[in-house]
Amino acid sequence: MVVRVPASTANLGPGFDSIGMALQLYTTIKIKRAKQTKFHLIGENQAGIPTDKNNLIYQTIDYLFLKAGLPTPELEIEVTSEIPLARGLGSSGTAIVGGLIAANELAGKPFSREEVFQFASEMEGHPDNVGASLFGGMIVAAKSSVGKYAYNLLKPSEELKVVVAIPDYELQTSLARNVLPSNYSREDVVHAISHSALLTSALVTGNLSALRVALNDRIHQPYRQSLLPGFEELQNNAQDYGALGCVISGAGPTIIAFATGDCEQLITFMESTLQKYGVTAKVAPLAIDNKGATCVVSGEQLVSK
Repeated sequence: MVVRVPASTANLGPGFDSIGMALQLYTTIKIKRAKQTKFHLIGENQAGIPTDKNNLIYQTIDYLFLKAGLPTPELEIEVTSEIPLARGLGSSGTAIVGGLIAANELAGKPFSREEVFQFASEMEGHPDNVGASLFGGMIVAAKSSVGKYAYNLLKPSEELKVVVAIPDYELQTSLARNVLPSNYSREDVVHAISHSALLTSALVTGNLSALRVALNDRIHQPYRQSLLPGFEELQNNAQDYGALGCVISGAGPTIIAFATGDCEQLITFMESTLQKYGVTAKVAPLAIDNKGATCVVSGEQLVSK
């Protein structure tokens, strides 16, 4: 079988750990039966990833088989990824989603896609990246008092354009989380609630001009900007070059700008600004993925329940 999972950007400014969007960069996982588990990792974006049963994809497959009460089979797994590691584009989320979808197919589909989403959110620790990669488009999600995630899916306006600046350096999520404060003022909490509400309503109604205000954040970006050379200047000035706003993608270091018109001026501005701070980055438009994860199965299923 072949599973294809899109990258994701999370937070979108004020939607911390709750809003995600799928993007057209992909991890592709091919799986077949084997006498002994082995991995083939293809492409430069997978340096240092385990090639044994410690691999996150295999661990995820094992997790679902345990949930299904079935023995985990030995597998040959080939992984090709366009998504760079530790850049804030949901690379771990695609591994989790891809592993769960493959495992669910192998096990005879004992779980619904809704249940797969719950498993993925549990494994990742938050629903924004995995939800966007699984379903496509945009997801807004919240954890209930019983530990389950409620969510709504949105299809962003076709007018919305995304420009990504992917730096050539990594930023571990653990480091980006450690700079965040333990407590926030009431003023900052109210700011986060109002701006995330405005963000989702702007995307639902197509009133994209509201993003100029809605993308502003006080929960994570002010604390992380010191880890991202050039981000503060991009955030403060990108609107002068056609952007609706500029945000950190996930925990960073990728920076994302949203726009509706021609993006050439914006791309040039982002490139030159990052170069000024000594940052080499790939800056380019990147389309939104509205399909989510897909799976094509050929031959017999590997495990029968």
